Amino acid sequence: MRIEDVVRVRPARAEDRDAVLSLAGRLTEGVAEWRDAQAVVAAAREWLAAFLGAGDAARGAVFVAVAGVEVVGVVSVSTQDHFTGTPEAYVGELAVAAHAARVGVGRRLVAAAEEWARGQGVRHLTLETAAGNASARGFYAALGFREEAVRLTRVLDES
Repeated sequence: MRIEDVVRVRPARAEDRDAVLSLAGRLTEGVAEWRDAQAVVAAAREWLAAFLGAGDAARGAVFVAVAGVEVVGVVSVSTQDHFTGTPEAYVGELAVAAHAARVGVGRRLVAAAEEWARGQGVRHLTLETAAGNASARGFYAALGFREEAVRLTRVLDES
């Protein structure tokens, strides 16, 4: 049986914590060479752990993709205000296990985030991804996301 045939998406539960946190390493693809990839993993684990422990469903949610009993993907989504003051939903993390990638798991997780966002009454779902992550940028473009802002960084000390 193919993984895409058995995957279902549901809200994350306390017992999913370790599996969800183990997916944080998948968030380093395309990270700029001047960034510490392990610091990215540590930060993502911290954000996901905070989301899992928050319990404030009106402010945010975490959904997991499950194949049988195995967590193969995760998405976190929350509300925030755009700098213009307009409320919007924001995807903080989207990660899919390597063996479950490119079979529709990410698409299903984004659909869950979109459904949650619509339930919050917002008009926009936003996210950020690494400029060097061509795969993710193509994935998001295929789902209808459009580039809105560009973040520029200058390294001040090369040592």
